[in-house]
Amino acid sequence: MFNVVLVEPEIPPNTGNIGRLCVATGSHLHLVKPLGFSIEDRELKRAGLDYWPDLKFTVWESFADLRKAQSAETRFFFLTTKATRCFWDECFLHGDFLVFGRESKGLPESLLSENAATCLTIPMPGPTRSLNLSSSVSAVLYEAMRQTRG
Repeated sequence: MFNVVLVEPEIPPNTGNIGRLCVATGSHLHLVKPLGFSIEDRELKRAGLDYWPDLKFTVWESFADLRKAQSAETRFFFLTTKATRCFWDECFLHGDFLVFGRESKGLPESLLSENAATCLTIPMPGPTRSLNLSSSVSAVLYEAMRQTRG
C-alpha cells in the first residue's frame, strides 16, 4: 500500500478522481488543510463516484501533524516541477508517502527546501508547465506499484 498526500488541494473533482484512484490501488489518501472545498462537496463525491465510501482517507490540520504521526523511518517523496530528479529514478517501497501540492502553486517552498533530497519531478519535454494533479498522482502511483509489483 502507498500513501498519497495532497497538501492544500483546491479543486474537488481532482481530489475525487484521486480518491477513486486510491480505492483502485488500495492506497491511503491524506488531505492536508486548508482544503479548497468541503469533504461533503457534491463535485468531490461525483468524481469519486460510488467508491468514496470505500476510500481510506485522513484529513490533517497540517503537514507537520501528518509527519509527526509517522515513524522516523517513514519515507516521503515530494513531487514538484522544480526538481531535476525524475520519479522513475527512485526505488519506491510499500508504505512510501507521495506528496503533491495544490493545483495553482504546487508545494510550499519551505517543504521543498527542507526536503530537497527527496524531491522528484515528472519529465515534460514539451512546452507544458505542469500536468493535471490527478494525472500526476496516477503516473507516480502506478510507477511505484509497478516497481513493487502491486
